[in-house]
Amino acid sequence: RNARYVLNQFRYIRFRYALKRIHSNQKAISIVIGASGVADKEWIATEQSWLDITMYYSWLKFFIPGQIDRILAEHVLEHLDPSETIQAIRNFYTFLRPGGYIRIAVPDGNHPSPQYIENVRPGGTGAGALDHKVLFTYSSIEEIFRNEGFSVRGLEYFSESGEFHALRWNPEDGMIFRSYLHDERNMDGINAYSSIIIDAHKPKV
Repeated sequence: RNARYVLNQFRYIRFRYALKRIHSNQKAISIVIGASGVADKEWIATEQSWLDITMYYSWLKFFIPGQIDRILAEHVLEHLDPSETIQAIRNFYTFLRPGGYIRIAVPDGNHPSPQYIENVRPGGTGAGALDHKVLFTYSSIEEIFRNEGFSVRGLEYFSESGEFHALRWNPEDGMIFRSYLHDERNMDGINAYSSIIIDAHKPKV
């Protein structure tokens, strides 16, 4: 427990230092939600223990509305209940700059593999699934973001008919490890594990 506390404090200090450096250099702000300390260059890692994405005033401790350029959240929203998801998305919209975007990845409720669904469904047998609250499909998550004012571009997902859709996307714009293109479990063209991946853009005007 003490080791986890020390690690969390270290990550928090690093987060505050990175924010200060970016503010002083007037660089774009790119943050990773629930990063567990992992973030690529030019991205700042955050943790739930100090940034609760469902709480407006938690964001306001570190950012001003319209300040953030990019947000990355890989397998985060499935851990929220529907009302928390809406509040988180509204906070994303508020704190993103006009023209900014969030890249989201969540488990895919239309994946054709029964074993995949068993692993990721709420209460399922996969790692972390006991804490999953929602199993999204592309259409369900797209609708939520569009209803909150975002324009949505699907990067990877299965449709309701079972057809897999994939666009080639740039990892530098937000790396998603649990994806068809980058998950090492996908061998010889077999889609053993992929996610719904979307870019949701806040309008420029």
